[in-house]
Amino acid sequence: MLSTLGSLVSALWTGLHPRTLLLGTVAFLFFADFLKKRRPKNYPPGPWRLPFVGNLFSFDLEQSPVQIQEMVKKYGNVIRLELGDMSMVIVTGLPLIKEALVHMDHNFLDRPLSPIREHVFKKNGLIMSSGLVWKEQRRFALMTLRNFGLGKKSLEERIQEEAQHLNEEMEKEGGQPFDTHFKINNAVSNIICSITFGERFEYHDSQFQELLKLLDEVMRLEATFQCQLYNIFPWIMKFIPGPHQTLFSNWERLELFVSHMIENHKKDWNPEEPRDFIDAYLKEMTMANATSSFTEQNLICCTLDLFLAGTETTSTTLRWGLLYMALYPEVQEKVHAEIDSVIGRWQQPSMAFRESLPYTNAVIHEIQRMGNILPLNVPREVTVDTNLAGYHLPKGTVILTNLTALHKDPKEWATPDTFNPEHFLENGQFKKKDSFLPFSIGKRACLGEQLAKTELFIFFTSLMQKFTFRPPSNETLSQMFRMGLTLTPVSHRLCAIPRT
Repeated sequence: MLSTLGSLVSALWTGLHPRTLLLGTVAFLFFADFLKKRRPKNYPPGPWRLPFVGNLFSFDLEQSPVQIQEMVKKYGNVIRLELGDMSMVIVTGLPLIKEALVHMDHNFLDRPLSPIREHVFKKNGLIMSSGLVWKEQRRFALMTLRNFGLGKKSLEERIQEEAQHLNEEMEKEGGQPFDTHFKINNAVSNIICSITFGERFEYHDSQFQELLKLLDEVMRLEATFQCQLYNIFPWIMKFIPGPHQTLFSNWERLELFVSHMIENHKKDWNPEEPRDFIDAYLKEMTMANATSSFTEQNLICCTLDLFLAGTETTSTTLRWGLLYMALYPEVQEKVHAEIDSVIGRWQQPSMAFRESLPYTNAVIHEIQRMGNILPLNVPREVTVDTNLAGYHLPKGTVILTNLTALHKDPKEWATPDTFNPEHFLENGQFKKKDSFLPFSIGKRACLGEQLAKTELFIFFTSLMQKFTFRPPSNETLSQMFRMGLTLTPVSHRLCAIPRT
């Protein structure tokens, strides 16, 4: 009986043409993908997806913020997109964003872990961790940042000192064209470095400049097509060369830098006198139990998160700010006039002047609105099956909140596509806007919001006090952006003309 059955199988196998076998296999895979991706009842609408890759080819990654706005017009305020096995839902409009991130925040607290993030961070750190790990690490980070100056005069004085260093670096350019990128990165990064590492780095420090370039490349590479393919086919892409391999190599070098800093701290560490975030974390590790998330690997990841978030977002916003000042000289003139009348040319800017500088404050907010550096916010993940706006969102769905639509809504902004500080002014006084959410909202809002606001105000005001920013002769400045984890200005040069 068994031999007869074996002979039958052998005969069928021999009779199968390779082409028939291939077509059968492909048909089976397509059918399996269809079954796996069957949409639940009341699932949000969205563009047609391809098997296996989903909507990867539905839009150009470089122009995705623009194309998503077109999808909103077609499908509404809750849109479904798919990237390989990852189901994503884009939420548009302030009422729905508040519903998800504030009123139902317990259903949207986790972070999705893509294969790239899994490879780099596992489930560690402050930004991409979830559950108990996130709660423990965020609570500790907030407490430690406050202990080392967050919200205190001492940290503001540190920012003022760094602003002076930045002014001196720009003065060295003698009014000639230069790229502001890494000077601004260095200045902003020095603030978070003073908190995490207990030291700042000189602008001519070649090792630190290399680290800033690695960080910049990491931010750019993760949004590339090849890295998105890695997120879909990690078991194949890990054997193929490309930008994803460079990304992993860069992260390893950044981790090695932090590891060296930790080892140097251990050499003269005094648990009774913590000097910075690393010292405080090492002390916390000595008190942790076996199930605690306070490990050396988490220390590396949390430090990298602080380094990345504390450098990239604020420095990118400042770069947009100087670019807008060069593009809108009439706005820059008004900022100069207000600073001259309130602070003068020589008194150091501080947060105490912010209320007296409503136009300058409005300009900074308009820079954030127009710069729109996180167009879809940092992603969240649905923790339990949830209903939002009548749509069913299964557990594990990735949620993206459409900040681009919020910050460019013609119902909220008089000239949504034009740089216009009047959006934040009423009768000459600064006016807050509910539809302005660059730091997100809810329990997972940016933990460095207060620090970023202080840095933006002091750095920007100090630069405006000392310089006039202009386009180089015979060079045209562009408002085009470079797509990455953040939207950054395309490479450009400016002239910083000292104000005499």
